[in-house]
Amino acid sequence: MAKNTIDIDGYTIIRRIGTGARSVIYLAIEEATKKRVALKRAILEAPEDTRIFKQIETEYKVSNQIDHPYIRKCHELIRSRKLFRTNELLMIMEFFDGQSLEDQKRLSLIDVLLVFRMVAVALNAMHEKGFVHCDIKPNNILFNNDGGIKIIDLGQSCKLGQIKKRIQGTPDYIAPEQVRREHLSHRTDIFNLGATMYWALTGKNVPTLIPKKDEFGIAINESSPVKSPHKLFKKIPKSLSDLVMQCVEDKPAKRPANMLEITRQLDELIRDIFGSKNVSNNATKHPTLS
Repeated sequence: MAKNTIDIDGYTIIRRIGTGARSVIYLAIEEATKKRVALKRAILEAPEDTRIFKQIETEYKVSNQIDHPYIRKCHELIRSRKLFRTNELLMIMEFFDGQSLEDQKRLSLIDVLLVFRMVAVALNAMHEKGFVHCDIKPNNILFNNDGGIKIIDLGQSCKLGQIKKRIQGTPDYIAPEQVRREHLSHRTDIFNLGATMYWALTGKNVPTLIPKKDEFGIAINESSPVKSPHKLFKKIPKSLSDLVMQCVEDKPAKRPANMLEITRQLDELIRDIFGSKNVSNNATKHPTLS
């Protein structure tokens, strides 16, 4: 794992702000522009670290083909070599001063609707460029008090229609076709998004094809039908609950057609529930979901 302090020419390191899969992220100042940036650093210390290197390189390549305000930009990839191989990667990224959805303890209904509408818009932009994110989950959605969001971690992204050789994804949000190693499509992101919305609304996870395990590492049998968000919490609008359950259908063809359809339905929900109010300015006045 990378050290807590580093020296990088052209950058002043302020502090460590996070960790990822065998990587460390720092807040820094770019000395030439005086702008704040995020630096992701990974060091080759074991054979399995090559996977992290590939993910960082993928994130950089995909990010540079998508220009959208809701998707974090990656500015530069710096490789350090030793004995003819890359032993360290440093990626310079856009810094976004916000918290992950996973870190939010209480969300209002309007927060959920607005955040996921923006996520759907961003994912649609990825799909239009021919890419699937493949790892939408609460920890990869950042938002701040000003109502801005960023989708981060494009390291598992791939081309539409690709079949991956190994299972990649987060167990609590992974789509069936990711586990079955079938073609990945825009509807893969729709499942990931629906599973994330389910968690945001209920605090629970939708069962996936990767079974949960108990404290002894034994798989837990979850044979009972999944309850919709509305059945778990009556104050969740049934139309929103139905949308979430459509998104997490096992068969991709049964899910909504695309992210534009999800955006349209979320827009209708916002109008139906909140009317013509300025929801962005009044979000904090609405009750939380839990």
